[in-house]
Amino acid sequence: MLLHAPLMLDIAGTTLRPQERERLSHPLVGGLILFARNFESRAQLTALCGELKSLRPDLVIAVDQEGGRVQRFRTDGFTPLPAMRRLGELWMADAMRATQAATALGYVMASELRACGVDLSFAPVLDLDYGESSVIGDRSFHRDPRVVGLLAKSVAQGQLIAGMGACGKHFPGHGFVKADSHVDVPVDRRSLKAILAEDAKPFEWLHLSLAAVMPAHVIYPKVDVRPAGFSPRWLQEILRERLGFAGLVFSDDLGMRGARVLEGREIGFAEAAITALHAGCDIALLCNQSVEEGGRVLDEVLQSLEDAALQGRWQPSMESEGRRQRLLSQQAPLSWEELMHEPGYHLALQQLNF
Repeated sequence: MLLHAPLMLDIAGTTLRPQERERLSHPLVGGLILFARNFESRAQLTALCGELKSLRPDLVIAVDQEGGRVQRFRTDGFTPLPAMRRLGELWMADAMRATQAATALGYVMASELRACGVDLSFAPVLDLDYGESSVIGDRSFHRDPRVVGLLAKSVAQGQLIAGMGACGKHFPGHGFVKADSHVDVPVDRRSLKAILAEDAKPFEWLHLSLAAVMPAHVIYPKVDVRPAGFSPRWLQEILRERLGFAGLVFSDDLGMRGARVLEGREIGFAEAAITALHAGCDIALLCNQSVEEGGRVLDEVLQSLEDAALQGRWQPSMESEGRRQRLLSQQAPLSWEELMHEPGYHLALQQLNF
């Protein structure tokens, strides 16, 4: 019997298709990531999450709801959230006001999501803003790791108040490279010493504040020839042992170009998932595959991982499963109606007017 559910998948639309219900019932599936295409209204989203939980009460339902240009749900009552850079700009004028607004953002984001049945937002972004990366850009709080660390900790505090853990990304830092790992294989040629002194600092400072971390699909050749998400050196030796992180490690989307090349060789989705798990990821993330050929890739990965477990090429981890289960809050969420009458929520909304 498999005792570890290490895959997070997606679905195609706003309702569950029969094959998706079957796929999500597979014991290797531990999570679902939602996108804008899965959202029609709050009522529909709440019903979808309810159906998912009735199917799999332990399923972790996640979304990218950072704010700014990365916010999947932004209509029908969802608050438009500012980009992280705006908090960094506010910091330069009034640091304490900025931390207050950051906590408010985390609380508003998390409480609205939880009211609809979503367990986790992949936020906050801990990448530094070097002014070069188009994919990071205004998703970053600031260039200074101290500002990033304090504002991210404030966002995480707001999430925690609402009963949601925080996921810091993209370890050890994606902000220095220009290339977009969605379509390219970025390479950061700095030394380990330089990276640890700058980009990795927020991850080190927040290791007790984060429930999860997501590594970057970036190669740092002076540390390892493999991208960070496929690197035991980055994930086990540096993140776990050196920086002391004990939470869950997600892979970034294994459909991205940066995840499909390993040591100069093109690899498939199943090999990418198994390699990420071997490297130290607790959950492998596969996005936007349900819309292609009825989700054929997802079924192939499930079968390949099941075969690998039976053949001893991959071992389920009870420790990883424990980390996954801990992402599910023990704090009951407020319903949307209850949230609309919550004084703290309205106070938080006021703090976002800056």
